Amino acid sequence: MELKNTLRTVNVTRYVTPLREGGSMPAISEADDGFLYVLKFRGAGQGVKALIAELIGGEIARKLGLRVPEIVFANLDEAFGRTEPDEEIQDLLKFSTGLNLALHYLSSAITFDPAVTVVDEELASQIVWLDCFLTNMDRTARNTNMLLWHKELWLIDHGASLYFHHSWQDWEEKATQPFPLVKDHVLLPRASKLLEVDASFRKILDIDTINSVLRLIPDEWLTGVFDTPAQHREAYSKYLQIRLANSEIFVKQAIDAREALI
Repeated sequence: MELKNTLRTVNVTRYVTPLREGGSMPAISEADDGFLYVLKFRGAGQGVKALIAELIGGEIARKLGLRVPEIVFANLDEAFGRTEPDEEIQDLLKFSTGLNLALHYLSSAITFDPAVTVVDEELASQIVWLDCFLTNMDRTARNTNMLLWHKELWLIDHGASLYFHHSWQDWEEKATQPFPLVKDHVLLPRASKLLEVDASFRKILDIDTINSVLRLIPDEWLTGVFDTPAQHREAYSKYLQIRLANSEIFVKQAIDAREALI
């Protein structure tokens, strides 16, 4: 059966400004549809693995009813970076020719600050559960990776998730492991409903839902460890299914970590 792509594809027309947070050097860019996007480059440090994690994490969050800016594929033309005066950025653009990933830019959004905004306990529990499931290490007080836009909480930047796939070593065993870094999660003190969220999210994330997200990954990004893109997708699917089936392990870790905090 032919894999169908349901994400929009845009062509990058203008590099606006770099966002120098972290090491991946994303940038605000304009596309041929007239919208601004936060562009994640395949030529950055973690390569397409970070784009795959961004895509899986963002779209699974969306399936669970959480707010994530629209994710699109973004084509970067070979000639795009030739007039860029900054050599570091020029190299990044050069190595990112082809298909990249971008998130719709939420104009006038502000960074979530837990000292200013109190998050509903159910929503906090949902986000903590998601990040334990995805092994997302990047939702700390130092870097919340959440935005307030029109008085609602939006999740961004899942590129550090699923870090097992940078080596794929013992990946089936790692799928059953807890997520000790949850102790640093910015929303953990508010996550009092993890057991209830676990029960509801396990019903939503069935095999078909997981595979519908994995089908979005372009074949050209699925290279290296497995012989074919189909085998690569199947491995991601199996990892996520094993992790979901053993969710009580990471939920217990999160509950214990929260009790130690409060």
